[in-house]
Amino acid sequence: MSVTGVWVVGVMPDEKVWDLLRAAVQDLSPVPVSVPRDVSGGLDWWRGNARESMFSASATSPGSWSADEDAFRLSAFLDACRDDAEHVEALRDAVVDQFPSDGEEGLFVAVARKAGPFSALAYALGPDAVLRLPGWFGDFLLDAEQVRAQLPAAEEALALTGAQRRDAVERIHVPLAEKAVSEA
Repeated sequence: MSVTGVWVVGVMPDEKVWDLLRAAVQDLSPVPVSVPRDVSGGLDWWRGNARESMFSASATSPGSWSADEDAFRLSAFLDACRDDAEHVEALRDAVVDQFPSDGEEGLFVAVARKAGPFSALAYALGPDAVLRLPGWFGDFLLDAEQVRAQLPAAEEALALTGAQRRDAVERIHVPLAEKAVSEA
């Protein structure tokens, strides 16, 4: 089962986290970790465009929005940053298997058809906030001590106030606001 298009945030006992990580490392053959080719160039480009909406009014469907070329470029960049190596996918699957399929209290699951929920969050937050989140572009598995260590930076990244919050909300809701205006 591949978890592309799903983002899960949940809690499990430290022992289970360690067991999953140990199993992932044991199954890992000693190969160099590959980093996407031009992460810093992609980040520089994103920083230069992060405050702009990457969607425009559709020319063919009044009241709808179309992704601009920059939206596709950001999506491709975020996809390229996602590690889809077999051993990483196996770890993702093993983690997802730890949670009940019907969800439960304390579990956050975002599912997006033909999209990545983390990509939507990254688009809203912008590159600098995303880099303050733990892990690598939305993927992380932390024990309790690591959560306590990473929590202040994650809270700071997610605590949008003032102009930051307004800009993020406007960037996300521009298509919705225009649709409401065009329907009025």
